[in-house]
Amino acid sequence: MVKLSVDFEHPSRQWWESGGQQLWDGIIEEVGASSVVTDDDIAQSWLAQARALPGWDAGPEFAPHPIQSRSLAEDDPDA
Repeated sequence: MVKLSVDFEHPSRQWWESGGQQLWDGIIEEVGASSVVTDDDIAQSWLAQARALPGWDAGPEFAPHPIQSRSLAEDDPDA
């Protein structure tokens, strides 16, 4: 399982305005959600699409991407 989360410290809007918002809206389960937990394969496919959009790497070193990903163990409370 992988948790995808909006990185609110990422200052650039380029990714969101270049198709990222539509991509994000397609994976979240409820409108306005800032994170989602999904299967590894779905997360990897989604991240490949996300990386292809302009602005993915437009953030500073501490928040380089608009979306963070974190692998979860099965016993993780977020899973």
